[in-house]
Amino acid sequence: MSQQGYVATPPYSQPQPGMGALSPPLRGHYGDPSHSAPPAGIMKPAGPLGPTAPVGALPPGPPNSGAHQFGQNGPNISGYPQQRFPGPPPVNNANSAAPPYPPPSHLPPASYPSPGSASAAAQLGHQLGAMQIHDYGPGMASGSPGILAPPLAASFQGPPQLAQPSILQPGPQMLAPLPSTHNGLGATPSLPPAGRQDGLPGSGPPAASFPSLPLPGQPPGPGYPPQQGANYGPPQMPGAQLTSPAGFPGGPAQMAGPMQPPKKLDPDSIPSPIQVIENDRSTRSGQVYTTNIRGQVPPLVTTDCVIQDQGNASPRYIRCTTYCFPSTSDMAKQSQLPLAAIIKPFATVPPHEVPLYLVNHGESGPVRCNRCKAYMCPFMQFIEGGRKYQCGFCSCVNDVPPFYFQHLDHIGRRLDHYERPELSLGSYEYVATLDYCRNNKPPHPPAYIFMIDVSYSNVKNGLVKLICEELKTVLESLPKEEQEETSAIRVGFVTYNKVLHFFNVKSNLAQPQMMVVTDVAEVFVPLLDGFLVNYQESKAVIHNLLDQIPEIFADSNENETVFAPVVQAGMEALKAADCPGKLYIFHSSLPTAEAPGKLKNRDDRKLINTDKEKTLFQPQTNIYEALTKDCVANGCCVNLFLFPNQYVDVASMGLVTLQTGGTLHKYNNFQKHLDSQTFLNDLRNDVQKITGFDAIMRVRTSTGFRATDFFGAIYMNNTTDVEMAGVDCDKAVTVEFKHDDKLNEDSGALIQCAVLYTTISGQRRLRIHNISLNCSSQLADLYKSCETDALINFFAKSAFTAVLTQPLKTVRDILVHQTAHMLACYRKNCASPSAVSQLILPDAMKVFPVYMNSLLKNCVLLSRPEISVDERASQRQLVMSMDVADTQIFFYPQLIPIHTMDVKSETLPAAIRCSEERLSEGGVFLLANGLQMFLWLGVSAPPELIQGIFNVPSFTHINTDVTSLPEVGSPYSQKLRLTMSNIQQKKPYSMKLTIVKQREQPEVVFRQFLVEDKGLYGGASYVDFLCCVHKEICRLLS
Repeated sequence: MSQQGYVATPPYSQPQPGMGALSPPLRGHYGDPSHSAPPAGIMKPAGPLGPTAPVGALPPGPPNSGAHQFGQNGPNISGYPQQRFPGPPPVNNANSAAPPYPPPSHLPPASYPSPGSASAAAQLGHQLGAMQIHDYGPGMASGSPGILAPPLAASFQGPPQLAQPSILQPGPQMLAPLPSTHNGLGATPSLPPAGRQDGLPGSGPPAASFPSLPLPGQPPGPGYPPQQGANYGPPQMPGAQLTSPAGFPGGPAQMAGPMQPPKKLDPDSIPSPIQVIENDRSTRSGQVYTTNIRGQVPPLVTTDCVIQDQGNASPRYIRCTTYCFPSTSDMAKQSQLPLAAIIKPFATVPPHEVPLYLVNHGESGPVRCNRCKAYMCPFMQFIEGGRKYQCGFCSCVNDVPPFYFQHLDHIGRRLDHYERPELSLGSYEYVATLDYCRNNKPPHPPAYIFMIDVSYSNVKNGLVKLICEELKTVLESLPKEEQEETSAIRVGFVTYNKVLHFFNVKSNLAQPQMMVVTDVAEVFVPLLDGFLVNYQESKAVIHNLLDQIPEIFADSNENETVFAPVVQAGMEALKAADCPGKLYIFHSSLPTAEAPGKLKNRDDRKLINTDKEKTLFQPQTNIYEALTKDCVANGCCVNLFLFPNQYVDVASMGLVTLQTGGTLHKYNNFQKHLDSQTFLNDLRNDVQKITGFDAIMRVRTSTGFRATDFFGAIYMNNTTDVEMAGVDCDKAVTVEFKHDDKLNEDSGALIQCAVLYTTISGQRRLRIHNISLNCSSQLADLYKSCETDALINFFAKSAFTAVLTQPLKTVRDILVHQTAHMLACYRKNCASPSAVSQLILPDAMKVFPVYMNSLLKNCVLLSRPEISVDERASQRQLVMSMDVADTQIFFYPQLIPIHTMDVKSETLPAAIRCSEERLSEGGVFLLANGLQMFLWLGVSAPPELIQGIFNVPSFTHINTDVTSLPEVGSPYSQKLRLTMSNIQQKKPYSMKLTIVKQREQPEVVFRQFLVEDKGLYGGASYVDFLCCVHKEICRLLS
């Protein structure tokens, strides 16, 4: 039995209501045809897929009708567009009844029916009902008959049940090629090797997938009864005109029976992310995952396990889009699978895992390769009795320094192999010498400067008082090294509106002193001594100041604020103190006062769905770019807490935060009694985080490939050095790799990430992470080793980078096209022969389409009337620094039924699929996406459940304005609060809770997170998107 992940036999390329035609293939650049090469930092086109060459001779055997053949690793598919990702054009928000992706005017007539046709719902029912979907999971035994997906719902009026397909037995049997234009193959290729346990070609007896359905005009193949009521004809290609009333290909002559009533596809029969997550948990949860094997695929980010470093970095630090790289650039272009690593250098390690070892070689410093400067690691090979070593990255032979010499054992390994972390572990740290410090001087410990907007609105709504009160508590828990009693971090305080106020809080003062800087055009720091102080020493003066600030500005009527001068002042203060640090800026309005960085309101809805929409994501003025450069050069990381009631231009103000490695927190229409807990949790979390300061990251690779593009909360001054004024435990950098030569399958692909940074105690260190990947000349190995969650992280960041320079429609088109291209390449080169009308997905990527569709519907790429420009800009920024786990839950939220949970169980309730069909009037559901949390209440939810959670008698008594649940002593309340706490503690942002009642207005916002459904303002449903992708795959293969 050939197991190839997921197979469907629908007329998938048929028209679907709500899906427009695909654009013609784009060429070369992300949009502008005048360019032949893409600018750095955006997704780039891959090369064309060329003609297919036959691979080996065909063994003799009886023919079997109805199947296509695709050669194993045929070099290319002719006519593939030279582009990395076309697809759905933009939405016209003016008319929400229009299809989300209307066909462009320059295309031939689309094969999709118009959404206005009376039978649109009937068409979809017919088409989806005709689908036959099979899931060949990795658990099936080779040679066993295929197992159908879960049974279709009772209401599903499908075609008559197929006879049991015959399975090919070992021997010289062959599926003959079909004389069909859909084959698209110039020569007859050989059958790929038969299925392995993992559902990919390999050695073993030949096995058959379910035979495809006969094409029109051909007799049914062996084992098929006559088909009634459904047409399994070839896919309609773009430009074909539909003649049947329901938009069904082919006329009545092709229908062997009467038209059936509309049919509904059972959603359980298409790949489920929840099932994939649960399957991985059931096999790998709680186990020890050791990293001693090159190129092994780790457990999913959603699976809890213990990770043991045995020579490769833990997946907590590095995850890859595929753990097997193609050996040539031609293969990479052919598959269009992005080769990338998501690196989270300061990831938190659970208490039961070993923290990183610190290696100190004294004044000699780390041992490094003389040629490529790679650091000593498990990939170095010691030779000549231990006197020399060969670099695993560049093959240079180096002398071992005398202090580092050690004899080798009988297998050529050093006798101290297991005593030295850098020889036996994938991740470790070095103490850096003065050569690695600025000006060859040891750094000072960092400082935190708190800068509070004291304009009229902030004082009146109680925000200033709230911040000052909370700082007294937060400052007690400044981060410190484990062996230290008190934190080495110094603190300073500034308030501002149109002018800046600096405070002297020196420990020997009776009262704090205020100094005002009115010249905001050229900001200077009015005092050095007494501005940055040790909190414990100056505690009394600082508390006195925090009590006085709300009173000092209680009568202020100043509403105008500045922003760029505030950042400038903080950066100058750190520079004067010769230390790195963080600015905590609490700001609430558009900076309109006369000063550098003054901004105007440009919240222009008329730009949406035009080529100028990209300007909404770009900063208004280049002052913020220059300011960013200065901040990074001086190790100044900017954390921004925004409390806007209207437009504040996040795209401009947030640039400094994003590119200095800081964090943006935004609390719209802040109300103290509702939102203060969310804000205070974020502030505490941010201040207490372990952070690396003044950091530079370099990614080195073995010969044959190199790092080309970097995405994240980073600043790039050149093509190799990733600069981060600050990098904390939640920030991840996504790195893309490209070939510059052929890779060696024996030695694999090696990656070393080195981060030079200053600790919170002021020590300069190097943090090293190493990983080794496999290389293969078989495309099947690439697809088998993919990680869907890492792929989505890469596509999201590269697309969100591209929106700065490309029209959004172009970015969406490229995403859809690349999705189809990756899957078409798998279909052609790795899957067993089958009818073109089948949709075949790699097992490791079978839920990739649902994540990709969710990305396409995200408000950054697809505007929605209820989402502000600021919200889109802030979501773009947050995603740019997310790790794999955060993008996973962001693009496929966790939806948990609360009414069915076992209150006595210790484990979290199992999640369900993100679709309205899964909700029930009698249920209560919790939804979380890492940024927000919703509790949805059905109108018929049991009164005892309502009483147990809210302590009110019925549904109508529930107050939906609250943002936290009351502490009720009931088992339901305790279990729900524990569940929410467990979800929250793994996420970097405090999720504000929104209570949503069924059939009330806030439900509209909640439904946007049900990502398997059709978007209210455009964006396809999961099923529609599968149809769209399958249509594009068929076009590519034809």
